[in-house]
Amino acid sequence: MNMDEQDYLLDRGFLLCYALLLLWFAFFLLAGNWAYSIQAGRFELSRHDFTLLNYWGIAFTKICAIIFFLFPYISIKLVLRKKRKNT
Repeated sequence: MNMDEQDYLLDRGFLLCYALLLLWFAFFLLAGNWAYSIQAGRFELSRHDFTLLNYWGIAFTKICAIIFFLFPYISIKLVLRKKRKNT
């Protein structure tokens, strides 16, 4: 796998992670009460704990997307730009 393919792969991975985040956030806003009622029946969660779990999950997913997809994508882009400039 060359660097152009890795660049493409990291770009798509980052976009898919952010699509997942947008879906999670939209689901939490639009169907949060329904999701809470399902989870409250299975686990002893207060509404506050359920909200905190969702916000921490969204934040953790966002941080992982940035660390594992965006930073390597930027570094590969910089290396490719430098390589193309030198040739």
